[in-house]
Amino acid sequence: MDARDPVYTSTARAFHWLTAIVVIAMIAAGAVMIREGLPRPVQNTLFVFHKNVGTILWVVVLLRLAYRASSPPPPLPDSVPAVQRAISRVVHGALYALLILMPIAGYVRVRAGGFPIEWLDALGVPVFLPKSEQLAEAAKTAHFYGAWAISLIAALHIAAALYHGIVRRDGVLTRMWPALAPRR
Repeated sequence: MDARDPVYTSTARAFHWLTAIVVIAMIAAGAVMIREGLPRPVQNTLFVFHKNVGTILWVVVLLRLAYRASSPPPPLPDSVPAVQRAISRVVHGALYALLILMPIAGYVRVRAGGFPIEWLDALGVPVFLPKSEQLAEAAKTAHFYGAWAISLIAALHIAAALYHGIVRRDGVLTRMWPALAPRR
């Protein structure tokens, strides 16, 4: 094993758990806000939350990626098979790609649809897209399928972490959740 600490830094863990909590909240809000029969005030509140927090999440993800580039993750334990290492790289890459693309698709859907993003408007950030129903619909479709993709890939990520933590007990889960690490 590499001489580096096998546990992620506190900053990396903070970025991970902040992202995880916000993504789960965004998935839940997104799923509820599009339901038929939802009272309009509740739906409006969820849309405002989803749009504004989505733009903040995008900035957090960019900061997270910048931090990751300057502070690489600890190596996986030697006991993790090569195929699982490869799958891990693909899953993490897909999650990062979706965490970047989903807010962009949401932004395009909202702005091309002629809707506000309240906190960006309050900050005076200009609208970078013309109103276009065709573009808004394409972005809405991309955002919808991206939501399913990120939900499925995140579920795979969680299942793999639990597998390593409960079944394999190989230290993979405790790298990101050190409170579970055995005391030495």
